[in-house]
Amino acid sequence: MDGRSPHTASMLDAPVNTLPGIGPRIAERLARLGIVQLRDALFHLPHRYMDRTRLMTISALIPGHTALCQGTVESVQISYGRRRSLLCRINDGTGVMQLRFFHFSKAQQQKLVQGQTLRCWGQVRTGSRSLEIIHPEYQRIDETTDTAVEQTLTPVYPLTKGLSQFRLRQLSQQALTALDNDPTALTELLPPALLRQFALSGLVDALRFAHRPPPDADTEELEQGKHPTQIRLVFEELLAHHLSLRLVRAQARQRASFPLNDTDNTYLREFLRQLPFKLTKAQQKALSEIKKDMFQATPMLRLLQGDVGSGKTVVAAITALMVIQSGYQAALMAPTEVLAEQHYFNLKQWFSTVGVPVMLLTGKQNKKEKEQALNALNTAQALIAIGTHALFQEQVAFGSVGLVIIDEQQRFGVDQRLALLEKGGAGSKAPHQLIMTATPIPRTLAMTLFADLDLSVIDELPPGRQPVRTTVISNEKRDQVIRRINAVCKAGQQVYWVCALIENSAVLQLEAAEEVQKYLTRELTELHIGLIHGRMKSAEKEAVMNDFKRGGIDLLVATTVIEVGVDVPNASLMIIENAERLGLAQLHQLRGRVGRGRQLSNCVLLYQPPLSETARIRLNRMRETNDGFAIARSDLELRGPGEILGRKQTGAPELRIADLARHGWLLPQVQQAADIIMNRYPALPGKLVNRWLTTKVDFGKV
Repeated sequence: MDGRSPHTASMLDAPVNTLPGIGPRIAERLARLGIVQLRDALFHLPHRYMDRTRLMTISALIPGHTALCQGTVESVQISYGRRRSLLCRINDGTGVMQLRFFHFSKAQQQKLVQGQTLRCWGQVRTGSRSLEIIHPEYQRIDETTDTAVEQTLTPVYPLTKGLSQFRLRQLSQQALTALDNDPTALTELLPPALLRQFALSGLVDALRFAHRPPPDADTEELEQGKHPTQIRLVFEELLAHHLSLRLVRAQARQRASFPLNDTDNTYLREFLRQLPFKLTKAQQKALSEIKKDMFQATPMLRLLQGDVGSGKTVVAAITALMVIQSGYQAALMAPTEVLAEQHYFNLKQWFSTVGVPVMLLTGKQNKKEKEQALNALNTAQALIAIGTHALFQEQVAFGSVGLVIIDEQQRFGVDQRLALLEKGGAGSKAPHQLIMTATPIPRTLAMTLFADLDLSVIDELPPGRQPVRTTVISNEKRDQVIRRINAVCKAGQQVYWVCALIENSAVLQLEAAEEVQKYLTRELTELHIGLIHGRMKSAEKEAVMNDFKRGGIDLLVATTVIEVGVDVPNASLMIIENAERLGLAQLHQLRGRVGRGRQLSNCVLLYQPPLSETARIRLNRMRETNDGFAIARSDLELRGPGEILGRKQTGAPELRIADLARHGWLLPQVQQAADIIMNRYPALPGKLVNRWLTTKVDFGKV
């Protein structure tokens, strides 16, 4: 059940493909928006509104404002100026207005005839001879047309390719009409006591208002998502997402896990002895929390959060050794092959001293390499498996996995994590789960978005690490940057030059990096300049990185493959080219590749002017602080949580109306409401989840 009433004959239950005018193709497009039944249209909410409730005279129009006006066509002609356009001149007796179309068909031109009355909507601007609207929405008015203006604000819905606003407005009106005819067809799920406690309006009233606000509604409040009726819907949506994770957690806690054996710690003792550094207090605290979890009868579900360079990988390695020492395997999943390979190289080097075999499994390995890896996994010859999504493919069979480590959690959906848990489980038992992220997330946000996980934070950098000094320099001063690189390398230190492209293309990134390497080789003839990129084979990348670590390469030109996992203490300068094209989180990750030694390190953000306002804010923020949590807060404000948490890449459930940058203040109340519902109303969480989440989580598999 999804929270609907028992009325099975309600029009709201009708599949959209049974409605007039909606065939298989339109139904498929609607399904992309989560609209399968007519009731789903009620929960596909507008993201802005247009005021078509007032018909303005042309003489009263103001440039820069969006308005509804009406006039009689005086002339229609094609202009062949700098850009071919169709011009339609209208007059309402108070003034003249020009409608301009750059994209038009011959049929459209023929239907615009002199003497016809048009009603137009769009943004007014000052033209060369009169006011004009470019590409207005318009309709022809005649004796058969209902000339009444809209009685409510006009909703503007999120779209997908092949769907129009007209179609979605028509569908939402059908849903609202069905609701008017049968108000009991949509159940109010939140108990009256909860509505009173959090001062929330009723669901049906909130939905009616959200889809068709009255003309006197505060449009500014609506645009900002702050209207009380919107807050009512936002609250329920955030609550549904939070409860979905609480359900995952509750189900997982019902399973048994693999007990650890604390009597023999040979591996761990030897590993700690050969580490060239001491663990920080924050690392020790996180390990204490992890160890306490793994001695429980239920599986550990823990998020390990730490800034760039805080030492999360070492904590994960120690956790893996504790599990291996107890007779089980460990698996580490990374979102990209580059990151998986870097984990493999690091752990293989670390674990070679204690005799623990490590195996790599990625999608681009050849058939023989994959067969060897799969055999090693199945026969438990490999005690720790490192890989990408390839780890939970059907042909992969583990021996006995006691721990699953997932790096960069924000790039995976809950369903993907559950798939790996199911793959690693043995019978009714589930492996322990350690999730790592280097993307700092404000605590309240983390507790809501990762409510299925306990939280450990490494908020301390290793001793001796100095803050990286960041400067922002125009590409016009490139020569100064070249001289600086030469001086740094002559002083015995090393440099990264990162080529960043906005296009998501390994081929284009490779071409750009190769051109930069040639350019720098001509400019810095005495330096040894290397190149690394994502299209190189694993062995080639390993050879280049090892050469750089040994000091054989002075200047390493790279694509963003070095964003995570690379540790070269002697590298003290990083140049990020086209820095204005990257988000704050990625810039911060890249900057974290330097500052790993005891010398003062610098990061130069090289940009191509002119800068947009958002890019200027981003680069200034990087210059102002090294604090990953402060940067995450700024990134949340600038780009929203969808980008930061990788929602667009993972297919994880998307928010329909809530905006965590705007509505984050609701999260403590949402957690409080979730506690009440879980304790007093155990039947409600599943109904709320099914109402709001377009991506369903199969709780039966947890």
